[in-house]
Amino acid sequence: MPLRAKIAQPAWMSGSRKYSTPTPNLLAEQPDDDPDDVLFTNNYGVRAIELNRPKKLNSLNGSMARKIIPRLQEWAKSEMAGVVVIKGAGRAFCAGGDVAALAQWNKTGPEGQQKSADYFGLEYKLDHLIATYTKPYVAFMDGITMGGGVGLSIHAPFRIATENTLFAMPETTIGFFPDVGASFFLPRMEGSMGTYLALTSEQLKGVDTFYHGVATHYIHSSTLQQLESRLAELQFPDYMSLQDRFKIIDATIDEHSTGLPAPKPHISGELRRTIDRVFHRDQPSIQAILDALAEVKASSKSSEDLKTWASNTIDTLHTRSPIAVAVTLQQMRIGRRWSITETFQREYDIASRFMAHPDFVEGVTARLVERKKTRPNWQPNTLADVTRAEVDSFFVRDEHRPGLPLLRSADYAEYPHAWIGLPREEEILKVAGGKSAKDTVAGLVERYGGKQGVREKVGEVLERFGL
Repeated sequence: MPLRAKIAQPAWMSGSRKYSTPTPNLLAEQPDDDPDDVLFTNNYGVRAIELNRPKKLNSLNGSMARKIIPRLQEWAKSEMAGVVVIKGAGRAFCAGGDVAALAQWNKTGPEGQQKSADYFGLEYKLDHLIATYTKPYVAFMDGITMGGGVGLSIHAPFRIATENTLFAMPETTIGFFPDVGASFFLPRMEGSMGTYLALTSEQLKGVDTFYHGVATHYIHSSTLQQLESRLAELQFPDYMSLQDRFKIIDATIDEHSTGLPAPKPHISGELRRTIDRVFHRDQPSIQAILDALAEVKASSKSSEDLKTWASNTIDTLHTRSPIAVAVTLQQMRIGRRWSITETFQREYDIASRFMAHPDFVEGVTARLVERKKTRPNWQPNTLADVTRAEVDSFFVRDEHRPGLPLLRSADYAEYPHAWIGLPREEEILKVAGGKSAKDTVAGLVERYGGKQGVREKVGEVLERFGL
């Protein structure tokens, strides 16, 4: 039977950064918290978290975070808990945070804006706990996985995509920035994909999330229940290291592979090469990116499909919040240097400033509440109107105020579990040096133990680089 969480809140709930009077009513368990918005089950060695707000697409709120955190802390200390699985009820894993409520709070002024900032502090504590968790953590990204749902999954060592997966970071659409640790993950994506996804809110679907490294595995949704049962049967000796446990779980998931529905991702070939060039980290500004897109659109060497893509991307960037787009570009440029701890602390600073900016309320109200089809009334209204000083203000740290206190002191500069997914482009190109395509594919397939998708990924990279 699923277990309801009724847990008294420990001291960590009161530690958020203070711009004004603390708001303990948000961080403590509240009378209107839904006891069933998260369900917890035990099945032998598996401890499962099920997000249970299907009518709200499992959007994450404070009530859910307040339940999940103490459970994870409890399971981290339990010798009986072997693997943690997180999943969502209905057609979404988690479609994001409950931003409509935050926009309502922000309308009340500084006190409401601080309440919203405190929510982000709570969410980021949870995300950092997941990113540094000491037990194997498996995310079933079956369905819509956006915003806050990305924070619950993207930092996990095991991220399973299915045919239903729909991944996006749509924050610039609502006058915000890609948060929940996106400053760490997106700049580390191959090529310029992370910057492209961050600025445009473009979606990745199904197996594409696997090919691009958002997911570490791809299986059909019909096998998820069977996989969870199999994970429950795994037993790990006390002396076994976390990395060795990861290897067993990796192999167990691969046992449930059901084949790939496409031999390469939708974004590949000419389109991928163009994205990598147009959104490259050396581009100094949004205007430089727009100019590069205009060149693609006007070039006689571009295919009609590529010209259409360039035109649509230009239109997309102009419809997004100008300040959000400019801040996001800066975030993608400097986030690559942040550790996982610094990422969440810096994102908390940025999120707090966005709560006091009018674009967040405008964007959420126009796009999600009133669902207007017209462009929101952004301030400033165009990309040309955004000043460097305005962008820089989101990244200035106030040394007189403490940063966000996190639940664990663990930190790292690169994901310690990066090897679990498909080989990265740099590894493929290094192996390919002086070898035939056939030998390169064979060598990497052997190196990765015959893992599903390696052959396809290597083939796509070699074809794109003309090797």
